[in-house]
Amino acid sequence: MSTPADTLDRPVLSALTGGHRHLALRGRHVLRYPAEIAPFAELLEQTDRARRELREMAGAGPVAMLYPETVEPPPVEGLDTRLVAKVLQMIATVPQAREPGFAPEPLGAVDVPAMLELTALTKPGPFFARTHELGCYIGVRSGGRLAAMAGERMRPDGFTEISAVCVHPDLRGKGHAAALIKELMARIAARGERSFLHLFADNVAARSLYERLGFVARTTFSLGIYQAP
Repeated sequence: MSTPADTLDRPVLSALTGGHRHLALRGRHVLRYPAEIAPFAELLEQTDRARRELREMAGAGPVAMLYPETVEPPPVEGLDTRLVAKVLQMIATVPQAREPGFAPEPLGAVDVPAMLELTALTKPGPFFARTHELGCYIGVRSGGRLAAMAGERMRPDGFTEISAVCVHPDLRGKGHAAALIKELMARIAARGERSFLHLFADNVAARSLYERLGFVARTTFSLGIYQAP
């Protein structure tokens, strides 16, 4: 059975060779998600030829790379470095019980405009027109609008990442985020998998919520986001 050290030290590679292998765009030295689904890519080797191939595969949109915490994301010739930041990876210790009576709405292709509107407003991380194809996305509506959502992103074998957790600013403080996360954790545990997630290391409020839900810090990455000029 996969262990966190085997799998989560390189979550992008583990996902693109695991549960999301059917989505992987493969070069000789680079793996990446389709740009309309997710920006994440992985170099199979840290060489100039791999970085040249990354530039060729980047297209017009952003490309996100995770490096060990001690590594400063290097420049990629032909791409601008748009962001360098520290990202904390957290992993669930125990599954959480669902909120009694909580019945979130499944979200799919028909909900993409509302999902894009909510993520543009709240900025939980990259979310594109086909991001919902990565896994299960669920939400809560209030007054006819999408009030909160959360879903599944990377799928390494034995693990599922919880992502895109966001709540409309007018509707915060009602427990929507916690209820959605608990629901996803329960579904992930029912598949025999463990939940994990990523957040910016300085996001104290989000970390506090995740710790209350049984997540613990596992490791920290350096995030580099690149884009064609």
